[in-house]
Amino acid sequence: MSTTTLESPAKADAVGTNRWYLSAAPIARALVHLCVPMAAAMIVGAVYNVINAGFIGSLHNTALLAAITFGTPLLGLVMAVGGVFGVGGGALISRLLGAAEHEPARAGEIKRVSSFAVWGSVLAGAVFGGAGLLLLHPLVALLGADAAAVPATRSYVAVMLAFVPVLAAAFCLEQLVRAEGAARQAMIGLIASTVANLGFDVLFILVLRWGVAGAALATGLANLVTVGYFVFWLQRHSEHVSLAPRWFTLSPAVLKPVFGVGSGELLQSAFMIVTTLVLNNLAAGYGDGPLAAMGVAVRIAQVPEFLVMGVTIGVLPLLAYAYGKGDRGRLTAALRGSATTVGGIVLIFSAAVFLFRDQVLSAFLADRSLFGIGVTILVAQLVAMIVNGFTGLITSLFQATGRSVPAMVMSTAQGVLFIPIVILGRLWFGLGGIMWALTVTECIVFLVGVAMWLASRRAIDGGLAEGSPERADEVLEQG
Repeated sequence: MSTTTLESPAKADAVGTNRWYLSAAPIARALVHLCVPMAAAMIVGAVYNVINAGFIGSLHNTALLAAITFGTPLLGLVMAVGGVFGVGGGALISRLLGAAEHEPARAGEIKRVSSFAVWGSVLAGAVFGGAGLLLLHPLVALLGADAAAVPATRSYVAVMLAFVPVLAAAFCLEQLVRAEGAARQAMIGLIASTVANLGFDVLFILVLRWGVAGAALATGLANLVTVGYFVFWLQRHSEHVSLAPRWFTLSPAVLKPVFGVGSGELLQSAFMIVTTLVLNNLAAGYGDGPLAAMGVAVRIAQVPEFLVMGVTIGVLPLLAYAYGKGDRGRLTAALRGSATTVGGIVLIFSAAVFLFRDQVLSAFLADRSLFGIGVTILVAQLVAMIVNGFTGLITSLFQATGRSVPAMVMSTAQGVLFIPIVILGRLWFGLGGIMWALTVTECIVFLVGVAMWLASRRAIDGGLAEGSPERADEVLEQG
């Protein structure tokens, strides 16, 4: 289906409307459509995490809370497994949709890409979960659980591992839905998962008293609800995406671009886990006070960070579609609009938080002697968040245009650089070096990203002959 005839949302059905936002809508409207639902879903998820911890906390057993903390890195890694297929497959689908404007036959490739992404995530999740269950005892020890928390951590992790195929498929399907411009439907799926999770939490934790095993079961079943919703929506409303196993393929034309972009997600998540563990362990050496202040600063910075991520992740289908279509003007306008939005969010929020820093910190920290450290950490976190917003936008550009090597460098650079920087910072500057290590790392990664963008700019711009059908083959071959 060509989108060139879609002049307004009122003249199209739901699918056509979503495609119109990718193809022809004013950039401001397209960004609102794609990014606001993404940010809203992320904020709802963050609120759920707090409520979920409250449910477990109501059981008055610190070992149960510790078990969830120890199991959190594993959950992040599981989501990254789905991201390998979802992010890589979603970016390729958006490029194919754009290329199909000039060559409609290209849309037929989407069936192979979507089937490979979904079933690939399920198979990879089954392997990951099965291996984890076989190695459950050493895995729990690797997560850092102490003797008191081992039984609860084992229960939580075991149930979570059993649901890995579901969790990976849910994350992958979300990316495929967003690849078609259906950001509102993606948000509905994520919020439905959160609501279902809360309902299952009440049943399994408060009523049946199954503890952390109940919390893990609630998460698994809630993601099963999400999978059901996304599958239903794609089958009813998607013109090109197919989840039928008969379209599954191991063709290099599909594997190369999907893994080229998606593998960076797995490496990024792995490095983020390592970064968090290293940072917490080093900060803990200075006592509970600095560690508490660091936790408060991270939570405060999460609000604008989620809004920024909503923009940088939400804009990816728009960038990929414009690139696949060969529309230089729209690609440039989308980048400019999203960069302006990111800048506005971080500057307004950072200024407000800094002006009212004492009031903000007093809401979290009862000990005023920690305010000095808290302000320093908060400033460092906000500066890192500002830089990270633009770094995320550059990463999305590389993913959207199929530049796998720069995308992978951007996804892994923070983890590679942070560990030596924080170790040297602690050695040379003590606690101050730890507090500013992430900020220094983010600034270096941003500069690396700018350098790679400048190096790639000629290749990206040179290939973008506006409205050129000759771009189709080149777009599909890039990985």
